[in-house]
Amino acid sequence: MWPFNRKGPSGFSSSSTAEDVTQGVDGTGLTAIVTGASSGIGTETTRVLALRGVHVIMGVRNMVAGKDAKEAIVKEIPTAKVDAMELDLSSMASVKKFASNFNSSGLPLNILINNAGVMATPFMLSKDNIELQFATNHLGHFLLTNLLLENMKKTSRKSRKEGRIVNVSSEAHRFSYREGIRFDKLNDKSGYSSFAAYGQSKLSNVLHANELARTIKQDDGVEITANSLHPGAIATNLFRQSNIMNGIVNTLGRFVLKNVQQGAATTCYVALHPQVKGVSGEYFSDSNLSKASTQGRDSELAKKLWDFSMNLIK
Repeated sequence: MWPFNRKGPSGFSSSSTAEDVTQGVDGTGLTAIVTGASSGIGTETTRVLALRGVHVIMGVRNMVAGKDAKEAIVKEIPTAKVDAMELDLSSMASVKKFASNFNSSGLPLNILINNAGVMATPFMLSKDNIELQFATNHLGHFLLTNLLLENMKKTSRKSRKEGRIVNVSSEAHRFSYREGIRFDKLNDKSGYSSFAAYGQSKLSNVLHANELARTIKQDDGVEITANSLHPGAIATNLFRQSNIMNGIVNTLGRFVLKNVQQGAATTCYVALHPQVKGVSGEYFSDSNLSKASTQGRDSELAKKLWDFSMNLIK
């Protein structure tokens, strides 16, 4: 684990776990959606939210893995309210089906955690013919958020509780392509870099949260915040695409990387902690306020990405 685990202004540090940062927080009566909830920090986020009384809907691509994760959580926490629904973020049809099923269920929605992701994949196109990392990590979540926002607004007004949208980004957002977002070359295989494309998708998560925060602020009387975060460098199966990285992670991981309990901390902090009430359009790391890159704070780039994404989902 990191030797530099001094506590920040929040009272938490890089070594704080998701249970630590939600200690004493009562989430009873809240409903959350967590995407990519069948493994890694998605499962731990689900477990800890359920532990705090939140009803969690797990958005999972693999329903068998989702069912297993749900059963493990309920076995440990018999009072847990957890459900699994099929969701493939790389397919707009799947996102639309998930949102439609959720909205017609009559369930409220207080918290949306856009957590699912793929990392450094070889060049591939999604079912909608969009570069896979951008499609899965950004566009699927952009569409999902768009389709669930009215439900969140209605829930916030009715419950008089703040809604929270949480985009799980990464410090990799600092290592996108030079221009930030390759609007004109999104599907250009010849100039494709698996890590820069990952950085581009994570930069998109930050910019999406920022522009979302700005647009929501213009909607009078709606208490919904939108923030992004870096969960920390964590030994999860995200590294499966690279044999070298996988080997390094497995060998050195326990010395320098966060474990899953620590990796889910910042997500749970931003989603549940009273300290974050009213905070919107910010970037968090180690359960403390942090600062995104210059491109991550570029409001013109955020607006351009918003319009670009809107055109893609039409």
